[in-house]
Amino acid sequence: MTDPQLTRLPAPGESIQILHLEDSELDHELVVMHLETDLTWPIEVQRVEDEAAFLEALEQPPHLILSDFALPGYDGLSAFKAAYTRYPNLPFIIVTGAMGEEVAVDTLRQGVTDYILKQRLERLAPSVRRALSEAEARESRERAELEVRALNATLQARLLEVERLRGVAERQSQRLEVQARQLEEALNLQKTFLAETSHELRTPLTSLLGYLRRADREAGGSQVIQDAQRVAENMTRLVNDLLQLSRGELVQSVEMHFMNLGKLLRQVGRDYGIRADVPDMEIVGDPGRLNQVFVNLVTNAIRVCGSPDLVSLELRERPGEVEACVVDRGPGVPDHVKPKIFDKFYRGKEAGSAGLGLTIAQQVVTAHGGRLDVQDTPGGGATFSVRLPALDAEEDDEVFA
Repeated sequence: MTDPQLTRLPAPGESIQILHLEDSELDHELVVMHLETDLTWPIEVQRVEDEAAFLEALEQPPHLILSDFALPGYDGLSAFKAAYTRYPNLPFIIVTGAMGEEVAVDTLRQGVTDYILKQRLERLAPSVRRALSEAEARESRERAELEVRALNATLQARLLEVERLRGVAERQSQRLEVQARQLEEALNLQKTFLAETSHELRTPLTSLLGYLRRADREAGGSQVIQDAQRVAENMTRLVNDLLQLSRGELVQSVEMHFMNLGKLLRQVGRDYGIRADVPDMEIVGDPGRLNQVFVNLVTNAIRVCGSPDLVSLELRERPGEVEACVVDRGPGVPDHVKPKIFDKFYRGKEAGSAGLGLTIAQQVVTAHGGRLDVQDTPGGGATFSVRLPALDAEEDDEVFA
């Protein structure tokens, strides 16, 4: 695109820069007189007489060129071609004393803006105004076309980028679909394994429990056999829970009784060699299920810490509830793990999760109307807090089945 300074109409108060190729001083003065009389803009006219001066003047392009057709050693058509080569949109008007009709038509066909006979100079000012207006319109049109082409190029580039991103998204979607299918297959295999393993374990556990009960009757109440029987009952319950969870079912079977939660925690402490200096505290709950909860939490804590000496049990009363805590001094549970630590099948090395143990514990606590949370232990470690409804005085006379 050419410089817009060359073809725009002059602003109000701005002079029209005109280059006049003319060898006659008198003819030049007549041209200037008509322009100054009939144009609304002030003008500045530079007169040159030969080719060399004309080409030099083109180094500072004007708004308009006026040229005689026939000059000594040069001609208007050659001057037009020289100007057009440099500035295609620059208006060029031939002002001549005589020109045949055929020659005039030929000059216009080659691109000259207009021609004016010197004996009809009253036509010069309107021709100049028209030439400048047409040049400005042509320049504006070319500028708009360039902007449209630039916009099209930008849009094309953006469309290519959109296509590229769409291809990336499609490939990513395909990878995610493959990963989702693989994950689904893995979960199905895991569920199948749990179901089959649970079925396989139920038979020997049932037999073991039967043998222990018979041995207890024959031994007349041996504490060791009773402890073994209690552990076998807990294992049987755990296997049944695993079977339920593998089918996508919730652990909901709880049998509520008056029970001593402190005694239960001390028993778990003895079984696993951890400190449990807790008071007696009566609540309403399922002793077997709550034992399962604290066994899961304690075994997780011991596995994470590597030693039962770093794990302890605490029990305290709060307004309207009791809180039993499994406190460990291990590596703790990272913040990004806490929201998903109780999810089914989540196995976190940092969290000490066995995949289902914490899920079962949470469901059992929820079935008791309580909640299970994990917080950081002051000084390092993790504390699993089990909060259960406290036993109100009014509940002493109620019967729980």
